[in-house]
Amino acid sequence: MSVSEATPMPFNVFDHNCPGRSVMEHITTRWGVLVLGVLLDGTLRFGEIRQVVGGVSEKMLAQTLQALERDGLVLREVRPVIPPHVDYSLTDLGRPLAEQVRVLYHLIEGATADVLAARTAYDERKAAR
Repeated sequence: MSVSEATPMPFNVFDHNCPGRSVMEHITTRWGVLVLGVLLDGTLRFGEIRQVVGGVSEKMLAQTLQALERDGLVLREVRPVIPPHVDYSLTDLGRPLAEQVRVLYHLIEGATADVLAARTAYDERKAAR
């Protein structure tokens, strides 16, 4: 039984016209999955997110946060202090998605040694041809 048969849904991300596909793309980008995972630990400011998510540029982080905010997954709150502080947190809609992303992290982290071994074996087979 396929996933769609088990739980009928009005949207199907396998359909290229499905609006959920853009949401999936925002969540599953390199930076989207990392930002969601970081925000599971609580509310953070832009600089704190950037510090934890190594390698992300300010521009890419800003674009990622804006896309996730537009999708309703991240809340952006400006605190009226001088200088203004902007906090980012997960919304009720974003939290369960971020929790699933974290499951994926753990699966990847647990499989990384085996993946690296598989890559080495593949590269050795290719080089022997």
